[in-house]
Amino acid sequence: MSDNQSISELVIVDVKPYYIEERIVDKAPLFVFGYQVTIRNNSQYPVQLLNRHWYITDGDGNQSEVKGEGVIGLQPVIEPMSEFQYSSGSNFRTPIGTMHGQYEMHCDSLMNPLFQVDISPFLLANNTLIH
Repeated sequence: MSDNQSISELVIVDVKPYYIEERIVDKAPLFVFGYQVTIRNNSQYPVQLLNRHWYITDGDGNQSEVKGEGVIGLQPVIEPMSEFQYSSGSNFRTPIGTMHGQYEMHCDSLMNPLFQVDISPFLLANNTLIH
């Protein structure tokens, strides 16, 4: 196992999605969701989140991607055995959708300092419509 592979397994991403509301935009429903992300650095080295890459799929199977620097305007450094938390959101034309992705991280202490941390798929759903 390489250093990058082992450290990427020690950076854990936990996402807690929640439904906010339904709005009408251009005479069509728009479902608004939020999600709280906790990134835990269980390694012995500081790591920095450089970039995000999200894959977003609505209930009709329409897919989109979002790429960019950092999260919420930050490229946080997460110290060893600590965490960084933030909230964000997404909108769908359907009452259900999924997201997953990766963070590109940096660690000066590694021979190959750039590494990816996977974000497992999570469901964004209006729970009042799920039976």
